[in-house]
Amino acid sequence: MSKIHSVIRERYSPVIFSSKQIDEETLLTLFEAARWAPSSFNEQPWRFIIGIKDKNENYQKLLDSLMEANQNWAKYAPVLALSLAKKNSSVKNRPNRFAQYDTGMAVGNLLAQATSLGLYVHQMGGYRVEMVKELFNISDEFEPMAAMAIGYKGDIDLFPEELKERELKKSLRRPLDEIML
Repeated sequence: MSKIHSVIRERYSPVIFSSKQIDEETLLTLFEAARWAPSSFNEQPWRFIIGIKDKNENYQKLLDSLMEANQNWAKYAPVLALSLAKKNSSVKNRPNRFAQYDTGMAVGNLLAQATSLGLYVHQMGGYRVEMVKELFNISDEFEPMAAMAIGYKGDIDLFPEELKERELKKSLRRPLDEIML
């Protein structure tokens, strides 16, 4: 097996989160890492809506927008976030066909930084897009991308059986010969 960096190898998407709050400096570090991602023409088309449990109303809005299956576990995470991609380029004054790709790169940086700090991030597509657009007054200039639960790993013994099973399920990766065409 290739020797990949431990930050990449150890990253995974848990459903068991601790309710332990993330201190402000650590949280800012995650989004600073996202800020340094590469982007086409240095456009930096990503934006993030951040919800901190018991600290701002964004948390409950984001939680309410999740599909019920995601709400069942995401409610334990101390931070919820939503990535957005700016659809049009300010540089070229036309649709930015790399906006979603670049936003994914920013989230990739955030994931690596989180893993290096002992934090975990679970991205979700299971949320109500129209609801978040309305709740956060998101203009047509932006496309909501992935919702995220961010936090420390929780004690599996404190959670319901269905979440324990999901947490322990092995994540498989395709072999290299399937992805290298």
